[in-house]
Amino acid sequence: MKANTVFNKLTSRGYLTTLLVVNFSVFILINIGLHLFHIDLTSVLAMPLSEREFLFKPWTLFTYMFLHIDFFHLLFNLLLLYFAGEWFQSMLGQKRLLYLYIMGGLFGGAFLLLIQLIFPIFAGHYLMGASAAVMAIIVAQAIYTPNAPVQLFFVIQIPFKYFAIITFILSTLIDFTINTGGKITHIGGALFGLAYALYLKNGFDFLHFSFLKSKNTLIAKRKFKSEDEYLDFLLDKISKRGYHALSKDEKADLFKISQKK
Repeated sequence: MKANTVFNKLTSRGYLTTLLVVNFSVFILINIGLHLFHIDLTSVLAMPLSEREFLFKPWTLFTYMFLHIDFFHLLFNLLLLYFAGEWFQSMLGQKRLLYLYIMGGLFGGAFLLLIQLIFPIFAGHYLMGASAAVMAIIVAQAIYTPNAPVQLFFVIQIPFKYFAIITFILSTLIDFTINTGGKITHIGGALFGLAYALYLKNGFDFLHFSFLKSKNTLIAKRKFKSEDEYLDFLLDKISKRGYHALSKDEKADLFKISQKK
């Protein structure tokens, strides 16, 4: 089967699936090379935190966000990516998801390089992992639809904004002395996700570098006292039956209401 055929079949299932498969495939490739053939590909794909070495490996600012060596590091990132990405993609589309993943990863890596230039304490270290990219998606989702319901541990239902806060604290702020460089990239990714969502809510889309055509809300054939009441109705419906239970008009209404929140 041709490579372009495989790629077309993969992307036809959505960019979220593509991101998950690429991350997992790189993990397998890296570990096969390392343990079976004693070839360490991390030196080619991981981002060096020495500015001199980085100048000769600029592509690593992109490749690092798909690179994992430890299985539990991969598992944690992919679970968060699937959980937040599935919701984000259904709300704002797969192109925005892919854009935010890549830009969050790039911004997180660049943010760490900037810190390294100011405080050169990470020389000799390398950056890898999707955490910054995933954090950008989580924060953007929390800003864009902060009150969307989330089932925490499949038991407790909380607003997405609280899930994002818990995730950020546990993965970034607790014991900042461990994996300090990686946690700085989390902050960089979170900052990009924050900026992206705030601008999107105000009608400007970084992806197309243009203003959205309309921010007017249409309440389709339903009588509610307020937009907030209608939004609660839509989110309750999603919580009980899933996003795909919404009608085409309800999906359009939900998107338009979200622009104003």
